[in-house]
Amino acid sequence: MTDLSEHILLDSPRRTRSFRYRPAVLILIPLAAILFQVYVPKFVPALSYLDLPLLVTVYFSLMRRKPITGSLIGAAIGLVQDSLSHQPLGMFGIVKTLVGYFSASVSLRFDVDNYALRFFLSLFFFAFHQFFYWVMTRALLNQMVDFDYTQAGIFGLLNAIVSLPLFAVLDKLKETA
Repeated sequence: MTDLSEHILLDSPRRTRSFRYRPAVLILIPLAAILFQVYVPKFVPALSYLDLPLLVTVYFSLMRRKPITGSLIGAAIGLVQDSLSHQPLGMFGIVKTLVGYFSASVSLRFDVDNYALRFFLSLFFFAFHQFFYWVMTRALLNQMVDFDYTQAGIFGLLNAIVSLPLFAVLDKLKETA
C-alpha cells in the first residue's frame, strides 16, 4: 500500500471509534444550521449557496460511523428543514436520509479525520444531494427543472471549502464513546 492509502483506509479497531455528543449539541447545532439556511439568505443573498444543514448531516453521520444513526440524523434534519421551507414536506427528508446513510457507510471504510478526505466527501455529498433532489423533483413532483452542472460544481466547491473550518469547530465538541 502507498503512504496515502495507509492514512485514508481504516485498518485497526482503534481508528474506527465513533464519537458521542452532548444532547444539546445534537439538537442546537442542526437547528442553528437550519435557521441559518432559512433566514440568513434573506438578509445576505450572497450566502444562499451555503447548505449548512447538509454539511451538519454529513459531519454527524461521518463521526457516528453507524449507517442507521446517519439515516436518522439525515431524516430528522431534512424533515425539520422541510417544515421551515416552502418545499413539499419530505423532499429534503428523503435526500438527507440518503446522504446520512451513505456518509456513515463511507466512514466505516475510510479515516474521516483526514482533512483532504473530508473536503472531497463534502464536495461529493453536495453533488449527490443536488442530483437526487433534482431527480425527486422530476419524479415525485413532475416538475421539469434543469440541472445546472456548472452551478452545482461551483456551489459544491464553496460548500466543501466552508466544511473544513466548520468540521474543525465541530471536532472541538465531540467526546469519545
